[in-house]
Amino acid sequence: MAFELPKLDYAHDALEPHIDKKTMEIHHGKHHAGYTSKLNNAIEGTDLEGKTIENILINLDLSNTAVRNNGGGFYNHRLYWKIMSPNGGGKPSGELAKAIDESFGSFEAFKDAFSNAAAGQFGSGWAWLTVHNDGKLEVASTPNQDNPLMPNVGAGGTPILGIDVWEHAYYLNYQNKRPEYIEHFFEVINWEEVAKRYSENK
Repeated sequence: MAFELPKLDYAHDALEPHIDKKTMEIHHGKHHAGYTSKLNNAIEGTDLEGKTIENILINLDLSNTAVRNNGGGFYNHRLYWKIMSPNGGGKPSGELAKAIDESFGSFEAFKDAFSNAAAGQFGSGWAWLTVHNDGKLEVASTPNQDNPLMPNVGAGGTPILGIDVWEHAYYLNYQNKRPEYIEHFFEVINWEEVAKRYSENK
């Protein structure tokens, strides 16, 4: 079964003014669609065909750059769309809020760590909030379309929140002001979805 471009849970303009309609149309309809198509081409006829994207990435041979780049691009964007919402923003509550306080000291300290990881990622890449098996949270960043599921990329755990800091994610609206985009990203985070992923993966 080939991978399919996931449908968005909201309209292209639903995240405005934080993320603009044109960026969403291009980012989802062109970039993510491209990763999906190229991933399918890369695994067709191989022993990776029919496996879940998580299984592919966890056991990835990093020298397989076609699957590394396009499999990462497929997985990363699928998470990115899900953890944003027109009704997002604010702060997490319950179990996730407690875990953030235990891991970082406070929500504000987490926000600073996550924002710094995103702003400090040189060139294209992602910043992540990941959960480990013991429930401990970690902030990390990875270049290009790498993610913490992949072996030996310098980050670990299961991603439950991710921000895309490739220029295609923000340049139409924010130009070179990446920190401004990161600040606005916090206005659309779907904390209910992040909390669900936390509880499922700890």
